[in-house]
Amino acid sequence: MYVMISKYLVSLEEVDKARDEHLAFLDGLVKSGKLVIAGRQNPPVGGLVMIEAETEDEARALMADDPYVQRGLAEYTATGFRPSLGKLA
Repeated sequence: MYVMISKYLVSLEEVDKARDEHLAFLDGLVKSGKLVIAGRQNPPVGGLVMIEAETEDEARALMADDPYVQRGLAEYTATGFRPSLGKLA
């Protein structure tokens, strides 16, 4: 599992112009069984996407199709994560 944390590279107004496409992309990850949870950070400087992926390369490849990335609106960092306790463990 990987936690993908995005950082917006442009104004929130510019990001929001592509939000519907971004959410449709994330919905596709839900339908494929890859998305665990996603949401915008507070304050809205980026977001968090937790995905099922075996490797960082796989996680990055999945997120490379995000319209935010393709349009240069955001970039992601990847952190591997293995749940130990709680609902996801």
